[in-house]
Amino acid sequence: MKTLDFCNCLSAVRRMLAFASAGAAALVVAGCAGIKDQYAASADAQQRMAAEAAADTKAGATVDTQATYLKLVEQMQKEDLWFASLAHIDALERRWGVSPESTRVRAEALRQTGQAAAAEASYQRLMGTPLEGFGYRGLGLLAGARGNYPDAVQFLRQAQHRAPTDALLLSDLGYAQLRAGSIDEARLPLMQALQLRPDSTQAQANLALYLELSNQQEQAAAMMDANRMSSAARLAIKEAAQQLRRGRAVAPASPLATGMTVREELAPPLVLKASRSSNLIGVRTATRSNPVANAPSTPPSPISTSRDTP
Repeated sequence: MKTLDFCNCLSAVRRMLAFASAGAAALVVAGCAGIKDQYAASADAQQRMAAEAAADTKAGATVDTQATYLKLVEQMQKEDLWFASLAHIDALERRWGVSPESTRVRAEALRQTGQAAAAEASYQRLMGTPLEGFGYRGLGLLAGARGNYPDAVQFLRQAQHRAPTDALLLSDLGYAQLRAGSIDEARLPLMQALQLRPDSTQAQANLALYLELSNQQEQAAAMMDANRMSSAARLAIKEAAQQLRRGRAVAPASPLATGMTVREELAPPLVLKASRSSNLIGVRTATRSNPVANAPSTPPSPISTSRDTP
């Protein structure tokens, strides 16, 4: 009887061990399957992340390339390569489409190459975009080139509201006000322009013209002395002031003028300059050989930094 009981117990133990082994095996299999599934899910997630990162990198590279091309166009325009820049703007827009930035540089190139109607249409297309300030400024410069200075003042005021610290824009506004007969109103933007950019020959010339027109000849002479203006530049400013006092129009501005200033309207004839880059064929756009524009940068004049404005 005891032997039978022992055998029964042994059989029970064997069954328990068998069940335990099966359970352990099942747990091991389940554990391996879980780890395998976890690794698979992790691999899928990593692949998705890698694909998204690659897409972001590609998109970023596209934006960088477009931005780099736009900077290339802007650099060409700084070097007065306006006609060549138009060809590159065509290529830029063909690849990436029209944008406010490409419209802005196109409008500038059209204005600088004497295509006023097309430039005006491009400036108009900037309205309602983040660059509409550039549009108003361009329309103001076009109006000034036509001799319509009251309209130029209105457009430039709109531009100035959107860029209140742009020194050259303030100088353009002040000059347009002088030409429109609003001499007293021109004082503020012209003083602001010179104090913001004391090295700007455009701001210097326009403020000197204001001082001449407001019968402050001594201060005008002191400012021109401090900024070492050439005798030709001084003569141009004085002649412009005399013509405006007599109610006569100053010599018409060239369509290639970059802004409104006495130096643009009384400058010598246009001359062609060789390209600065040896790998560019042809001639650069016409630029002015102007003593005021080429005057060396000097410390600001006493008038431009004094709190006692004229």
